[in-house]
Amino acid sequence: MTSPADSWPTYDEGDTFLTGADEAAAIRAVLGRRYYRYDARPLQETWAGRLEERLSRLLGAQHVLACTSGTTAIALSLLALDLPKGSPVACPGFTFAATPSAILLAGHRPVLVECDDDLHLDVADLRRVLTAGAAAVVVVHMRGMASDMPAVCAAADEFGVPVVEDAVPVLGVSLGGRPLGTHGRLGAFSTQADKPVNTGEGGFLVTDDPDAYARAVIHCGAYEGRLARHFPGGVPAVDERSLPVYGWRMDEIRAALAVSSLDRLPERIALQRTHHDRIAGALEGVKGIAVRRPVAPDACSGQQLLFRVVDADAPLAARFAGRLRERGVPARTYSGEGPGYNARAYWNWRFLDLPEDALPRTRRRLTELVEVPLSPNLTPAHRERLINAVTEAAERCPGRVP
Repeated sequence: MTSPADSWPTYDEGDTFLTGADEAAAIRAVLGRRYYRYDARPLQETWAGRLEERLSRLLGAQHVLACTSGTTAIALSLLALDLPKGSPVACPGFTFAATPSAILLAGHRPVLVECDDDLHLDVADLRRVLTAGAAAVVVVHMRGMASDMPAVCAAADEFGVPVVEDAVPVLGVSLGGRPLGTHGRLGAFSTQADKPVNTGEGGFLVTDDPDAYARAVIHCGAYEGRLARHFPGGVPAVDERSLPVYGWRMDEIRAALAVSSLDRLPERIALQRTHHDRIAGALEGVKGIAVRRPVAPDACSGQQLLFRVVDADAPLAARFAGRLRERGVPARTYSGEGPGYNARAYWNWRFLDLPEDALPRTRRRLTELVEVPLSPNLTPAHRERLINAVTEAAERCPGRVP
């Protein structure tokens, strides 16, 4: 595990939670020279098959499918629903650009939903979008915090609309005793470099719906009867020749790395939560900031600290984040322009051609927002540095940061 004590550990600077055992698993897969999951081996003897079986047990899901990314996992989930092409699909205004991109990739139209003060999907505004005819909901557990799944699913059920969970950063996190990613019809996860399991790129989907799973497997790249390997008890009545094949399969090397990394998933989540909770607790009484709150205790992976500089405009929030960076804390905001734009700020999604006045409440909250990555490899010194930096900046804010 890597993390120089005198720097702030981030994945883009090489910080990882990998061990020699993980590297050895990937090397075994490389030396085995069988990188394609659908070669002559039985499914249970492939690394991808082993990964899917472990995740099935971990999440209590009937079916798991490994693929190339969290984005393709979301797209496959929507394709598996077999909605009419061009269907409106609801998703929150606070998410990464990959969420609406995946909706477009599946052939549908993203419809953005407002978020509340803690930047969770606003269920009242979701009802407005459902009333207007949304055919599905992609709910996002953004930055490692669970959305209110009982409320979201209840609203969707009223309209007879399926829910897909964009659960890309929350593997190992539960809400109400149930793993995130298993509350909706399908759940999509990522194994990209800063996620709880790191394979550089990769992802998977989960579901208990055998027909949806069969469609996803075909779209992902199971052709010429390979679908049957996923259904030893009999294949659902799905015409595989009627569905396009996209070749979004996870390769065996990444699958081997993921299988090994799962061994330390509980440790990673526990460390991240400890860092997040201690920092959030220390900042609770600091005037002028509002730390983002989870919908329930422990319904959070702890991978990011997010807080609002209350009533700040974009320049003030940027100056606040700049104060933190001066103290060696890699803080960023959502409202900057230019090459450093934030792909989680919906007004930067020009491919959607949104009106200027879209989602005013969400824009107001995102303009105030500052975020700091929290690696499991943080030390008490890192936590103290962050707490002190935020506290000192808040004393000169709002309106007093020169």
